[in-house]
Amino acid sequence: MIDQGLEHRSAAVTEMPDELRHDVRLLGKLLGQVLAEQGGEDLLADVERLRKAVIAARRGEISADEITDMIAGWEIERAVEVARAFTCYFHLANLAEEHYRIRTLRERDAEGRVQRESLAQAVRELGAERVTELVEGLELHPVLTAHPTEARRRAVVTAIQRVSGQLTEYNSPGRGASERAENKRRMLEEIDLLWRTAQLRSTKLDPLDEVRTAMAAFDETLFRTVPQVYRALDAALDPAVDGGTGTRPPLARPFIRYGSWIGGDRDGNPNVTARVTRETVQIQSEHVLTALETACSRIGRTLTASAQFAPCSPELKTALATAVDAYPEVVSELATRSPREPHRQWLLFVAARIAATHRRDLDLAYRSPAELLADLRLAQESLALSAPRQAYGELQHLIWQVETFGFHLAELEVRQHSQVHAAALEELRAGAEPSERTEEVLATIRVIAWIQERFGVTACSRYVVSFTRSADDVAAVYELAEHALGDRAPVLDVVPLFESGEDLANSPRVLAGMLDIPQVRRRLDDTGRRMEIMLGYSDSAKELGPAAATLRLYEAQEELTAWAAEHDVKLRMFHGRGGALGRGGGPANRAVLAQAPGSVAGRFKVTEQGEVIFARYGHIAIARRHLEQVANAVLLASSPVIGARTAAAAERFRGLAEQVATASEGAYRSLTEAEGFPEWFGLVSPLEEIGTLRLGSRPARRGLGAPRSLDDLRAIPWVFAWAQTRVNLPGWYGLGTGLAAVGDVEELRAAYREWPLFNAMLDNAEMSLAKTDRSIAKRYLALGGRDDFARQVLEEYDRTRELVLRVTGHTRLLENRKVLSRAVQLRDPYVDALSHLQLRALRALRTGNPSERERDRLSTLLLLSVNGVAAGLQNTG
Repeated sequence: MIDQGLEHRSAAVTEMPDELRHDVRLLGKLLGQVLAEQGGEDLLADVERLRKAVIAARRGEISADEITDMIAGWEIERAVEVARAFTCYFHLANLAEEHYRIRTLRERDAEGRVQRESLAQAVRELGAERVTELVEGLELHPVLTAHPTEARRRAVVTAIQRVSGQLTEYNSPGRGASERAENKRRMLEEIDLLWRTAQLRSTKLDPLDEVRTAMAAFDETLFRTVPQVYRALDAALDPAVDGGTGTRPPLARPFIRYGSWIGGDRDGNPNVTARVTRETVQIQSEHVLTALETACSRIGRTLTASAQFAPCSPELKTALATAVDAYPEVVSELATRSPREPHRQWLLFVAARIAATHRRDLDLAYRSPAELLADLRLAQESLALSAPRQAYGELQHLIWQVETFGFHLAELEVRQHSQVHAAALEELRAGAEPSERTEEVLATIRVIAWIQERFGVTACSRYVVSFTRSADDVAAVYELAEHALGDRAPVLDVVPLFESGEDLANSPRVLAGMLDIPQVRRRLDDTGRRMEIMLGYSDSAKELGPAAATLRLYEAQEELTAWAAEHDVKLRMFHGRGGALGRGGGPANRAVLAQAPGSVAGRFKVTEQGEVIFARYGHIAIARRHLEQVANAVLLASSPVIGARTAAAAERFRGLAEQVATASEGAYRSLTEAEGFPEWFGLVSPLEEIGTLRLGSRPARRGLGAPRSLDDLRAIPWVFAWAQTRVNLPGWYGLGTGLAAVGDVEELRAAYREWPLFNAMLDNAEMSLAKTDRSIAKRYLALGGRDDFARQVLEEYDRTRELVLRVTGHTRLLENRKVLSRAVQLRDPYVDALSHLQLRALRALRTGNPSERERDRLSTLLLLSVNGVAAGLQNTG
């Protein structure tokens, strides 16, 4: 099906590495075999006809109307099967590219050179002494969210992972012919199952489903990846020629802390209740305690060092004797199984206590992670006397894992809308009978108190307030806590979330008002004057347009950094970025380096959403690379030299930025705020149908019915729907007008060269433009019956594309990003096929009058094509 079709695009294929080409051909051939077996040769023939047609259309050999006629001639059931085939292809092509990326990372690592954007590179650039200073205050805080942007079912993900495992074995060096034949047979079996697995969810996810899905990332990668990152930094900081890591106390301290909104974010999601939040923490605890027990047992079983060759310290000898007295049955059995192996006995005893903590056996359980760490360090200090490699090897990894994940895995954060708090307080102050919603607010605060009592304050203390307009919105949470529990209220760090342009501009005034709140002042005293605020990228971009939002957010960060310095506050900015470019996405390390000088200061907190979680944490090699890249950027961004350079560039181009922001926002608002625009958007995109995809537990929009304005629509379906139309409008619209307003191309080029923010903004827009297909987009835009809107969009696309290329100096989009350019070029024709299938369904649903049965069949085709296009473009919302 696929292998021959790749080779027509000479530029992309020429750049395609042999290993990648081999894997794509192999997987494509196996998929073609499955299609022929299950759907017959005629299905494979129809798939091939469409594949060849879209390729010919890109060459200008046939018209798009001919493709439309071909697809219209198929029964809907056949169109559905073809859509399934192309969707399966994208899953396999993505898998092949992931394997190639992993191979590339390993090959670069094997070369022994310092890798770009690694921790070792940061040490080389800044010096070990400076990095050691920065590491003392370094904080990297990714926060997993359940925002519904992962279009694939978990069953599909696991099916792909099974294919992945067989492909890894198939490509392993030294495999015999019979072994490879068996791997190939198993791959064919798994691809057959992938084909038979329903691509669409039949039931809606509930919040606990989302929690369990996120736990897969922890189980499969995060737990093992984190100590590898710390080890990489420890090795980079060691000046010894051969490195001393693993033979001495670590130079690196743990700096990663995971957070989660999954099961805690109730803003606009009535399905997240106090009960769900309580169960979420319990699920998290089960997973981390299981992982810690398994790791401790594994290390204990392998630590067979005899007392003759690794005598234990007097402190450990005393601790073992005390344990025998307190728990004779447990420790005596271990001593019988492991005679004269005191360190093994101790670690297996520790593992037994972790297991007791898991099952809530209070007699044997640890009361806190600190108790567990004390026992692990007792073993480490004893081993360090005679067997330092045993002390600072795998045992150190376990210590790092406890320090990072504790007994709660990730700090659970609660989020709620300020209007919900205001309504609850109005009832309580009036002495009225609390409504069900108000009771839920109070129950949530009681659950926070329960979590803190069981797992400690660090397990859940942050309470994010959406749409914070004044300090009163922050004070409201503290007042509600008093209503809930009086003087037994939990410790709360209330985090204001600034999302709109007006709120961003007003944020310093809100923070100044927070300093007058007694509870805030007490927390500042308790935490060394640390405060956290959150910046929302999604809603600001939806309101202002991508360019204006980027520049206004930067301006707000400058002002907030200056405010914090003036008031002696250590301010951490929490960046609410989505995965897609229209929601603040893009390469995470470049986003860090583009922040306002002084705003990072060794601390970076950011959301990891939807499909981004599995893209970044689906494989241990990719997860480690991602974390190293972000940590590298945080270290560099915190350097005074780099900060001064960035500050100088920002000051030089401040006037230019204001021109771009003002003009781009004007262009964006002239479209999105025009009368009839929301209705038109609903006609030209699968917006309404995306809401039925059951991507997550959260409703797709605020309120019921079709959106009357953009305010009714959440940012995720806004971006998702535009991606489906191949327009990708939220990633670039208005930028062309903004650049044109400046006029001076040489000055724009200077800003692109010298200012990281401007460079990242244009590169992200270029990426979004590259995923836009003008000819297919035109066909979607025509469905709305508003030629004026369609013309306005296409003219801005042409303007933006032309000016981005002129400013960057590129002759074609993504000219300087070969890997990404190749991926886009290779996918485009196959995405075209799914877009034509989607257009058939969308056109019939929008302009026809189908029967109820016909509407159901068309909706199935539409949703399958949505799923496939998301896989092909590798992003949703």
